[in-house]
Amino acid sequence: MSRLGPGAESDKRLLRREFLTVRSGLTAGDVRKAEAALAARALELPELAHARTVAAYVSVGSEPGTRALLDALHALGVRVLLPALLADNDLDWGAYDGEGSLVRVQHGGKMVLLEPAGDRLGPDAVLTADAVLLPGLAVDARGMRLGRGGGSYDRVLARLERAGADPALVVLLYDSEAVDRVPAEPHDRPVHAAVTPSGVHRFRSAPT
Repeated sequence: MSRLGPGAESDKRLLRREFLTVRSGLTAGDVRKAEAALAARALELPELAHARTVAAYVSVGSEPGTRALLDALHALGVRVLLPALLADNDLDWGAYDGEGSLVRVQHGGKMVLLEPAGDRLGPDAVLTADAVLLPGLAVDARGMRLGRGGGSYDRVLARLERAGADPALVVLLYDSEAVDRVPAEPHDRPVHAAVTPSGVHRFRSAPT
């Protein structure tokens, strides 16, 4: 798999600013419309619709909305795990049991996040997931994901790899965020699929 050199991280920072600028111009109506379409498209993936456990996340701000999908998965009887940010940027996990099971948490100077209100299950709980939904800003034709740069999901992916776990990896994006190429570094891992409001993009065979 082709990698870029030492400038990859600076290239990532520039691209992140560009994609975040576009997202900041979206209206609340744009985000709601995309959220409904994303939920419908995501459930076309058998890796999600037939999963027993899905590790997901709660979208914030102008991120592609996940709440409709979380509720749809929960209604199907899927066990949904949601992250809780730890002080070192790693992720703990808790179960989603509908809207009332979320609490708003302020992490220092960082944004307010919606996190599971129930018991914490530990960082290794993600190893039980049949599919993992990843946030991102873009994905390219190889399945390489451009994240926000915090490193939390790099840790999740490394944990899965160390354990030999191979869940379906799915990133949720807007249509314009499926691009030809994004910078990649040696630690980056490709996703199996990306879901946008207009459809599903597959990059390699997902686990069965």
